[in-house]
Amino acid sequence: MKSWVDHLLAHPLGMLIGYFSVAILGLIIFLYLFELVARYNSWKEIQSGNVSVSLATGGKIFAICNVMRYSIEGKTNIYDTMKWAFFGYILLFAAYLLFEFLTPLFSVDEEIRKDNRAVGILSMLISVSLSYVIGACIF
Repeated sequence: MKSWVDHLLAHPLGMLIGYFSVAILGLIIFLYLFELVARYNSWKEIQSGNVSVSLATGGKIFAICNVMRYSIEGKTNIYDTMKWAFFGYILLFAAYLLFEFLTPLFSVDEEIRKDNRAVGILSMLISVSLSYVIGACIF
């Protein structure tokens, strides 16, 4: 027997609301996780005009939504979409940690906090680029 969620998702408007809700929830959860490990408060830094933090955070937002986009396109139901998006988000998170680890000459988070725009742009481009690689692997 189908659940009420399955009945809701059978209608195009219900599907839109369902996928949109899942995307927003994923965005909130994974931005929160990024915020926990960053050595700065993204929203306070953005409020004070830190362009580097804005670029890095914008790249993460785009990457998270792009992984969700590929997950929606590649799967037949919302449950598979959520599963593949979750795996994609974990890979993005791992890439974020790896980027910090692979730059031993300076701290990525510290440079972004100091508004080093070169590092902010690089961080944004890594997030965006890897979201396309992750998305291409979702099938």
